[in-house]
Formats: sequence, structure tokens, C-alpha cells
Amino acid sequence: MRQFLVSIWVGPLVLAGCAGTGGPVPDLTSLTASEAAAAVCSGRVSSETLTRAYLARAKARTALNAFVTLDEAGALTAARQADARLASGAPCLPLQGVPVVVKDNIEAAGLPTTAGTPALKGFVPKADAPVLQKLRDAGAVLLGKTNMHELAFGISGFNANFNTGPQPGVRNAYDPSKMSGGSSSGTAVAVGARMAPAGLGTDTGGSVRLPCALNGCASLRPTMGRYDQTGIAPISHTRDTAGPMAVSMNDVALLDRVIAGGDAVSAANLQGVRLGVVPDFMANLDVDTRGAFDAAIQRLQAAGVTVVPVAMPRLMEFNGLVGFPVAMFEAHDDMVRYLRERGTGVILPQLVAGITSPDVKGTYEALVMPRKLPAPPPANLVDAEPAYRAALATHRPALIRLYTDTFALHRLDALVFPTVPQVAPDAGPQSSSLETFGLFIQNTDPGSNAGLPGVQVPIGLGATSRLPVGMELDGPAGSDRRLMALGMAIEQLLGRVPPGR
Repeated sequence: MRQFLVSIWVGPLVLAGCAGTGGPVPDLTSLTASEAAAAVCSGRVSSETLTRAYLARAKARTALNAFVTLDEAGALTAARQADARLASGAPCLPLQGVPVVVKDNIEAAGLPTTAGTPALKGFVPKADAPVLQKLRDAGAVLLGKTNMHELAFGISGFNANFNTGPQPGVRNAYDPSKMSGGSSSGTAVAVGARMAPAGLGTDTGGSVRLPCALNGCASLRPTMGRYDQTGIAPISHTRDTAGPMAVSMNDVALLDRVIAGGDAVSAANLQGVRLGVVPDFMANLDVDTRGAFDAAIQRLQAAGVTVVPVAMPRLMEFNGLVGFPVAMFEAHDDMVRYLRERGTGVILPQLVAGITSPDVKGTYEALVMPRKLPAPPPANLVDAEPAYRAALATHRPALIRLYTDTFALHRLDALVFPTVPQVAPDAGPQSSSLETFGLFIQNTDPGSNAGLPGVQVPIGLGATSRLPVGMELDGPAGSDRRLMALGMAIEQLLGRVPPGR
């Protein structure tokens, strides 16, 4: 019965067999979460042995600043419980004894949930956020809470708080001198450097896809509303969602199934798939990104995919009228409500007073707190509410219609584009500039504002930089499973990228 359940949930195991109670540690650099579950369920390795191996790898890579809290004691206790459950003859769970990590704006019972900011370092929730509880109920072992751009309000991961290494900010898994991306920085780096096979992040305008593109991991931004957002420090209820991040698209689909339910997803047949390419998403590409993306497209076409040039008039105009007004206006009341309802003991002025990242502090003090938006001189700042109301009533519906009409008119399975226009730039304070922010959310932001699902698939390392390049597929609302199936097929076609350091 146990083997039957394993085959349903995780498919065949591709690890070498091993004898003994604990079993030898599998090769963590190639192990996926799906394979780890199968290894534990089959008795090839114990959860405790696997958990100790990932903990050791995390402790050897503290210079990357991937973790705020590495919960060694809690993880080992949970791993032993997973092993005892299996020994009792209980049916194997989908994530039986598999170590995972969770971004530190997602509540975990008994561990601080800092959201990357000092004012919340003493906030210790009594219960898990529902998305994390789903993983635990499925047998996952929580290794710890991962670092992030402060309050999730940025894309660089350059956060001077809670660092474990000599240099500030979360560091890229492939080159510590480079930007990790964000805001789900630590989860992406932990997966990219194989400190864990999978984890959770959150995404407002690209924050599970962007750092995975820069750190060689796969991820899903689900359709808005697919996952419960309770117990997650917010920016915008219109735009925020949790999302799975993992070594492979199979793992992403496994985590999604654990959280959202449904049957297993299998790799799609690429023959006859139609993918649209929009010129706006091909702007500002560096040579490495352009080369890797073009090569991937050629291989997709050779496998039977039809690539369709697509015009989306006013796409970036509509996006600009939605993204910033919605996030800036909702950030105030959503955070006030979260701080009060979750029992943090902190009020918004205290939170803002403790912010240390200049970019985040400036945003909160100049825009969020007074409810303002930037404007051309001489006004410089204007009240945010009129733009916010117009965004919800007019511009966001227009953006959604533009996507809906485009998918229907061209009979597209998805739009395809480089997840981010360039490989990771140098880490440092300059990576949090407004110019870098705008460049790196260029492609991830529009679909986010329309509430659409998107998957990020690693497609290779840059020819010159040897840094990861990612491909994104955005599909119609509710097409999450189809996108994951396409992502799995693309991964099978192109192969997975090697891990970071």
C-alpha cells in the first residue's frame, strides 16, 4: 500500500538503492523534493539523515545570508517524528520527511516571523499560516525561516538585518558577489545552493519568479485566490500570493497539489502548443539572457511548439496605472490590519521607525504612511486614493481584458518571455535603486497585476557570466496546472541547470 501511495504522489525514484536504517545520504546537488519523499518512503534514507545533511549544508553556507532562523532542534524533532510515523506502518505522506524552507513573512508556529524587519523580531506566532500547515500536514520538515528584502518591498534582497555572513544582504547562490533577487531571496538561494530542495515564498510583482530566475530554481505564482493568504505579512491584498519554489517543476507541482488539491500533473506534450511572444517583454535584454532564451525557443520549436508574435497595445501603460497605485495604497491598511489581527504587539508607526533599508524606509515614509504617489513637478506628490480607485475600477479590468482577448485571439496556451531581462548584477546598496527595481520587474509585473498564474523555469547559464537565466510562461487565470505541465515538459527538454555553490 505504501509503495502504491508513493507511486501516485511522487513517481519513480531515480536514486541508487541503499541498505541500513538511516541509509547513506543521497547526492543533495541533484536530489529533488519528489525524489527525497520517495527515498524516505521506501526506506532508502531516513528523514533524520536527510535533514542532518541539509542542515550541515546550510551551516556551511552562512555567508549567503539565506536564513533568518535555522531551526536545527525543531527540524530534527520533526524528522524523527516522520521516521517514527513511517516505522509505525502509517501510510506514506506526499512530503514524508522532506526538508523545506519558508520565507520569513509566512508565519510558523513557535518561530519568529520578522518579515525581514527589526520591529517584528520578537513576534512569535502560535500557529502556522495555512499554506505552511498544508506542507506540514503532508509530512514536510521545516528547516527554518528564510531571509528576504525588508517587508518584501523590493527585488534585490539587499537587507542589512539578520545577516549570518560577513557581507550584508542575501547573496546569489552562484556568485556571492551578485544580487540574489527578491523579495523571496533566502528561499531562492537556499534552493539554488541546495540547502533545501523546496520551499515557499511570496509574490506581489515577481518575488517568487525573479529570485528563482537569478538562482536557478523553478517556481509558480498561482492565480490570485488559489492559496490562502492568512498569516502572511502583506503588501497588497489585490496582488499578494504565496508560491512554491523548488529544484524542479515536478516539485513545484507537488507543493501546489499539497496546498491547492487536485490530481497529479504530468508533463505536457509540446507538439501543437502555442506560445505568444510580446515585444515589450523582449526589451532591455543582455547578451547572455538573449542567447539563452533564443536557444531555448529554437529547441521548443524543434519539439513542435508554435511561437506566435503577439502585439499587446497599451500593455505597459495599463500596467503602470495599476501596479504602483494599488501596492502603495493598500500597503497602509493591509499592514495595519495584519499587525493588529495577528497579535504582533506592534503598530505601524513603530514598524516604520525600525526599518533599516533606505529604499523601504523612504517608500513607507514618503508614500505609504501619507498615502501619496509620485507626480511630476511642481506637485511631486499627489493623493493616492484617486489613482487607486481608478486602477480598480478602470485600468485593472482593462489590463485583464487585454490578456483575455490576447489569449483567445491567438489561441495561446501561454505567453513566453525571459523572466528577468538580465542576469544578476552586483550585490550592494545600488541593487536596491529604483532603476534596478523597474528593470527587473519589467516582465513579471504585468501578469501579477492581472492576477494571472506564471511559472518560472531555469533554461541555462549565461554563456559569459555562467549565471542562471530563466523563462516565464504566463497563462489565463486558472491555468496553473496547464502551466506547470508545460514547465515540466520544458524542463525535460532542456534539462535542469547545475546547482549553485
